[in-house]
Amino acid sequence: MHKTSEWLQSFSTHSNSLKNSELRRASDFACTKVSITGGKGGVGKTSIALKMAQELAITGHRTLLIDCDSNLSNTAIKLGLPLENKFEKILSGEASLQDCIIQRGNFHLLPACNGSVEVFETKLNFDEIIIDIITSHEHEYDYIILDCPAGVGREILTLNAYCDHRWIVVTPDKSSITDSYSLVKLLSQRFGIKDNHLLVNMYQSDKQFQKVVITLSETIENFLGARTHILGGIPKLDVSSEGFDTFFLSDKKNEFQRNFVKLLYGFTEKVGGPLNVPQQGTQLAYEHDVH
Repeated sequence: MHKTSEWLQSFSTHSNSLKNSELRRASDFACTKVSITGGKGGVGKTSIALKMAQELAITGHRTLLIDCDSNLSNTAIKLGLPLENKFEKILSGEASLQDCIIQRGNFHLLPACNGSVEVFETKLNFDEIIIDIITSHEHEYDYIILDCPAGVGREILTLNAYCDHRWIVVTPDKSSITDSYSLVKLLSQRFGIKDNHLLVNMYQSDKQFQKVVITLSETIENFLGARTHILGGIPKLDVSSEGFDTFFLSDKKNEFQRNFVKLLYGFTEKVGGPLNVPQQGTQLAYEHDVH
């Protein structure tokens, strides 16, 4: 895992003075790496990561989604797939990525594990494993999406910092806002990350959406000198908990689907990532940029 070690060692005590472009390993590939992250659990990160990866795959992009919650993986569960803990074999060297991923056309999924004793007892650093998977296979994909667990642990911060872009998912809950600010603060001070994207999930009114956006983005700018790109938001859905995943991950043409596609393609246009032009009327530039 020498590639990851060299990347991590590039940081010094003065790393917050470095530019984001200097932090990540230089790459000759066109693969765009995005982490779906947030300070607090339960804000919808996994559903959003799955939806994003599936929509990119539908339009022809080779997309890999990696579940980075090493021993509480939920991506396969949301897709109604059996839990197999195949990731253990990657750790032991018994299997390759191709042996362990779930493939649905252009959409590839690497689930982590659920309650694995082997993962619990391993002395390997999970972030280094994930980054080595990325560096070995990024030439095979247009997008690699990381579904990151909540929190501000060292491994989580490292994975977020390694990506080209970060989607910070936040809800109107005060603890979600506070915890997401803490995440952005540590990324800024430890890794020099000064550029993030904000997605407000489960808001109940435009006024509430605007309050979250202004509160968080202005605090980040005033105290950290960092830039927040506002992706937009997903309003609270009037769907039962039993039917939520089916509705959220469906590609049926409804208002929710159209709005999500607009949000996604607004992002890909802005960052200059790989893009197949969707059907007429589904492109949308960012609604806001907070400086």
